[in-house]
Amino acid sequence: MNKTAVVTGGAGFLGSHLCDRLINEGIKVLCLDNLLTGRIQNIEHLFGNELFSFIKLDVTNFIHVPGNVDYVLHFASPASPIDYLKLPIQTLKVGSLGTHKALGLAKEKNARFLLASTSEVYGDPLIHPQTEDYWGNVNPVGPRGVYDEAKRFAEALTMAYHRYHGVQTRIVRIFNTYGPRMRVDDGRALPAFFSQALKNEDVTVFGDGSQTRSFCFVDDLIDGIFKLLMSDEVYPVNIGNPEEISLKEFAEEVINLCNSNSKIVYQDLPIDDPKVRQPDITRAKNILGWQPKVSRQEGLKITLDYFKKELNIL
Repeated sequence: MNKTAVVTGGAGFLGSHLCDRLINEGIKVLCLDNLLTGRIQNIEHLFGNELFSFIKLDVTNFIHVPGNVDYVLHFASPASPIDYLKLPIQTLKVGSLGTHKALGLAKEKNARFLLASTSEVYGDPLIHPQTEDYWGNVNPVGPRGVYDEAKRFAEALTMAYHRYHGVQTRIVRIFNTYGPRMRVDDGRALPAFFSQALKNEDVTVFGDGSQTRSFCFVDDLIDGIFKLLMSDEVYPVNIGNPEEISLKEFAEEVINLCNSNSKIVYQDLPIDDPKVRQPDITRAKNILGWQPKVSRQEGLKITLDYFKKELNIL
């Protein structure tokens, strides 16, 4: 008998790639998504696959799934600043009520639960790189707090279900990830840089561009998540690529890759925007035997081809 996984937010960027990986491992997948930020086109290649089914559902409501469930992976949430600033209440609800419902399903089915958390739990970090035992520097009443605190609450609730109900839980802290199926308009640096450079428009960098990010190709990230799901590790694990680059350098890299005539323009830094972001992946290496394999140059070429198709640029 095939094992069964429920993936909330399974029509999103990461959720859809996760559905692919689980199916490739011979696991039946039930994808739940209300399509608030997810897209049917991310999963339509799976329609007709006997291991895949989809239900349009808001997971902040009661989740009923008949039959056996072996894994519950909670990936439902707006995940880019443009989305969670536009949808603050929904972001808080899916991090709190949605996590509660997903954990309830895992408890009912005696299933293993994996929470998609985020490097945003570290806020604008005062230590660098960020290790899992760092508690963060987060402004709970700032505009980004709706996402940061939703994920921090979700982590606390997940650990409570583990400690008090004995649910098998896993927590992945996801760092900046990129690759095919990103929305062009999702507001994050990489899609914005690519779409502007491919159209030969000014490339917008916030602040002076000295703030850093560490970009992980989606295939590497999904591999780390799958390894964590299959491990015995209960406490949070960073999954990301520790190769750090400033946003100014990154913008220049994208412009060169696109053979673009774009110029960099600078705008005011958003409130509470992190100045640095780099994962310490020692725990992932030691516990999971995982580290990223795809170089940024290789991953960006694949992503460039994707954005060219999305923007109808030959």
